[in-house]
Amino acid sequence: MGYRVGLCTLGCKVSQYETEAVAEGFERLGFSVLPFSEVCDVYVINTCTVTAESDRKSRQFVRRAIHTNPHAVVMVMGCSAQNDPEAISHIPGVTYVIGTDNKMTLPAEALRLLTKQQTDSGQTIVCNSEDNAETPAQICAEPPQTAECHVTDLAAATFEPMSVRKAPRTRAYVKIEDGCDCRCTYCAIPGARGPVRSRPAMAVLEEVRCLAAGGTREVVLTGIEIASWGRDLGRLSLIDLLEQLDRDCHGVRFRLGSLTPELLRGDFLPRLAALPSVVPHLHLSIQSGSDTILHAMRRRYNTADVLAGMQRMRQLVPRVQFTCDVMVGFPGETDALFRETVAFLEQARFMDMHIFVYSPRPGTPAATFPDRVPSEVGHRRSQRLEALRADIQADIYRACVREAVPIPVLFETCRDGVWFGHGDNYLPVRVASAEDLHAQLRFVRPLSFDDDGISGMLTDA
Repeated sequence: MGYRVGLCTLGCKVSQYETEAVAEGFERLGFSVLPFSEVCDVYVINTCTVTAESDRKSRQFVRRAIHTNPHAVVMVMGCSAQNDPEAISHIPGVTYVIGTDNKMTLPAEALRLLTKQQTDSGQTIVCNSEDNAETPAQICAEPPQTAECHVTDLAAATFEPMSVRKAPRTRAYVKIEDGCDCRCTYCAIPGARGPVRSRPAMAVLEEVRCLAAGGTREVVLTGIEIASWGRDLGRLSLIDLLEQLDRDCHGVRFRLGSLTPELLRGDFLPRLAALPSVVPHLHLSIQSGSDTILHAMRRRYNTADVLAGMQRMRQLVPRVQFTCDVMVGFPGETDALFRETVAFLEQARFMDMHIFVYSPRPGTPAATFPDRVPSEVGHRRSQRLEALRADIQADIYRACVREAVPIPVLFETCRDGVWFGHGDNYLPVRVASAEDLHAQLRFVRPLSFDDDGISGMLTDA
């Protein structure tokens, strides 16, 4: 009977991609990948540290795995494990801690640890809740009592080769970069991920071609700070990679992960607008609409830069839609400065916003800043922006219905005879159809809308 592994991801799309790559590594060694909630021989928890709540949830899922099977090999990787390996390794029942580098070694290390437990105990440790009536404690060997900790210094780290070969969905993520050289005062991620390391262009091309051959129709290029791709490869930049992908990978449309707004300067936008395979949707890591707060955050742009870049892109590609991240409650954010953010967002007209409340991260400069904003004020401001987001989104949906211009939609899922997908500009679209629309790229004429998106009918464009 083969070993079983359950994997859990917290955090960003980069972490999700890494977990998928590690899962394929386990499968290559003969493991069965099961839902995290089932009794397994091995659990892998990919942690996040972007907020205090992320750290708490990471530890919660570690303990959940230990509770499900107290005698499993419990392996913890990711940003929270990198930044505070001692806190993770001291959780009773954790077996192995690795951080954010050498993640692809986990499958082989798990097999080593399982074999070691068998050798030490003289009994089989395969845990199968379906085939055995006994509890996990009765059928599994005792685990090591002290976690092995293999967190590495990231100062000299290189891009860790990994790939996802299977294409179970119409949309897939491809990691093109790791690390961040920004030193924003609120962010713990540079310490957890290290400096910028770019994936070689040929490796990106190879993975995209493999996914496309398996049926993937859309690839999202992701990383910790993808705007910095190529900085460590000589005279290359992100737009050079995009032009190569557009030229060499046919039948796939490309979407970009989160971008820092300073990328909207120079020749990036006109070159981007000329690429037919890149969708008209940009997600910008704005963080604030107040220049005072942006300066305190040590961001490398101001609100005028952002608005000018967005206006320029809208002129080049009128159908483009923007989404963003925005933080409220940063230290020193007064009511007046918050109103500046509201005014900026009203002018920018983002189709969607990821809104979150500032959380102090240990070791970051902002954690020591005075004039801390009370949590209840931060949450109240978050609710104000959520209401603004809904109003702007409804206006955008309403305009699409009024104009009735067909939208190219990639269909992904079906529920009760209704197919759901996203337009190239990331508008959520649904259509009632008896056809099998999975992974099809079809035009949809908008007819109506609600909070969940646009309803329409198939058309020939």
